[in-house]
Amino acid sequence: MKTTKRLASALLAAALALSFTACSGKPAENSSSGEGGKTVVKIGVVGENSEQWEPVKAALAADNIEIELVKFSEYSLPNQALADGDIDLNSFQHYAFLNKEIEEKNLDLTVIGETIIAPLGIYSVNVQEVSQVKEGDKVAIPSDATNGGRALKLLESAGLLKMDPEVGYLGTKADIVENPLNLDIYEVEAAQTPSLLPDVAIAVINGGHAVDAGLIPAQDAIFLESTDSSETENNPFINVIVARTADKDNEVYKKVVDTYHTDAVAKVIEETYKGSYLPAWTNQ
Repeated sequence: MKTTKRLASALLAAALALSFTACSGKPAENSSSGEGGKTVVKIGVVGENSEQWEPVKAALAADNIEIELVKFSEYSLPNQALADGDIDLNSFQHYAFLNKEIEEKNLDLTVIGETIIAPLGIYSVNVQEVSQVKEGDKVAIPSDATNGGRALKLLESAGLLKMDPEVGYLGTKADIVENPLNLDIYEVEAAQTPSLLPDVAIAVINGGHAVDAGLIPAQDAIFLESTDSSETENNPFINVIVARTADKDNEVYKKVVDTYHTDAVAKVIEETYKGSYLPAWTNQ
């Protein structure tokens, strides 16, 4: 009889323990639990210019949320890593790039917040202005579809060529309808464009990679894409924070976005990048 009572008591204690465990809080799905119950959110980024995340890290630490930036070397990697569950969010790309990746790779990803507008610029160490570009000069542009098309549109804005108006920002070299200087358009992975400056007449460089290379777009570009707030409505080149679609309503991830959309972050963007980046959410 005593043995039976001891067994019943043990089973009751186990059931109560299981009940308490089921009712207790847990880290957000797809985030990992660190020391002391801390929720770790892994965010994929490209390049080194991530100073704007420092006030986000500091603010969220008070809520026991740790932001871990996972750095990738190429634009082609973070969306697949997010889809595969290797990271929780990513923050490196604009709408146009994301939409192209979703279409081409059949990824189930969703924008949960906007971050910055980063201008594309034309840079050179061999000419001082666009008008000095000569017949047959070599021009480096990003090789990915969206940034490549955007670069060609920028060259068109600078008066160096004309694109088929039907293709918008998704044109390729095949869509060039006028190339009066017979420019040699050389396509290269976006991160490599700054390193080619000594070897080409001009290079079209993304804002992030320009900053990583020690350039200040607002000062060093010989021709710069407009970031005027009156022109940013529905801009496909606004950079975004992206989650898996299943996690778009995750409360921790919403808190990450809300913490990014603060004056403290806007101040870091403005002071660090000297107008080369603009906080996108303040232009809405």
